[in-house]
Amino acid sequence: MLYKRREIFKRLEVNIAKFFSMFGLTPNMWSSLSLLFILLTFYFLLKKSFLIALIFFSIASFIDVIDGAVARYRKMVTKKGAYIDTIIDRFVEFIVILGLFFVDYPKFILDSKVWLITLLFGSMMTTYVKASAFEKKIVKKEIKGGILERAERLILIFLIILLSNFSLEYACYLIALTAFLSIVSVFQRISIVFEYLD
Repeated sequence: MLYKRREIFKRLEVNIAKFFSMFGLTPNMWSSLSLLFILLTFYFLLKKSFLIALIFFSIASFIDVIDGAVARYRKMVTKKGAYIDTIIDRFVEFIVILGLFFVDYPKFILDSKVWLITLLFGSMMTTYVKASAFEKKIVKKEIKGGILERAERLILIFLIILLSNFSLEYACYLIALTAFLSIVSVFQRISIVFEYLD
């Protein structure tokens, strides 16, 4: 849903791009750098150092803004770069969700690991539904939509890690909610694709 408000953040994006372009890193370098910070996030999740993990997760997520902003500002947008960015995005989500597997969340209706697997499945399927529709030539450009796009998922994962520092029980409630909404998003995207088939 946040993508609909992209224009609001346009000026901020330009300022971010100007500043981080000064470091001389290419957009692909920025994208790759996010892997380092998400691995640090994973490490500190294992250590149950949630606030430190949160800092590194925030940096990894912010780099996802930087790489695209720098690419557009320096006119370095390429298909290869977009592809690498998409693949790294999937790694980032997988690694942080995997890190949450090692936290001893209490049971909420189902085992917490079931909710985390559901969240991971929903995260990957949301992207796959989009990619598959394009691959099968059902749509001519990538589809967007759904209650939980990547930006919203990252915000909720941020809140899950933050809550984990104070209450594993409440964090588990949020994991369950995020997992449920991610599956809803999958079906919303499927329905959007079906509109092109009518």
